[in-house]
Amino acid sequence: MASARSAVTRRKAVARMLKAIRAQESHEACGRKAGEVANELESMRLGAAARTARDGFAETPAYTEYPPEHWRRIRTNNGIERINREIKRRTRVVGTFPDGSSALMLVTARLKYIAEHKWGKRR
Repeated sequence: MASARSAVTRRKAVARMLKAIRAQESHEACGRKAGEVANELESMRLGAAARTARDGFAETPAYTEYPPEHWRRIRTNNGIERINREIKRRTRVVGTFPDGSSALMLVTARLKYIAEHKWGKRR
């Protein structure tokens, strides 16, 4: 994530730039905007974030290759959003983790539980 590779004081500006890439109307426009954002990040002396924005562009807005009326459905869905909110809530309850692997263990344990118990059942 490019914003994680930037200084804390500049993260909001970097996040706005990355959102501007996703706000474009076509895949080609997203590519042009990603190049502009990468150049801007380099001018801000954020080389690692610029490399991430430039190299990760091909993976991020894959939904733009489809017709615009399908974008909203492809980009996200309620199930994924619910899982993301639940993970966010659980990690906030814990607060500070001793290391990254303990946070990863909490998240993977929850995802394993969801996969075993909820995905096979219809409401």
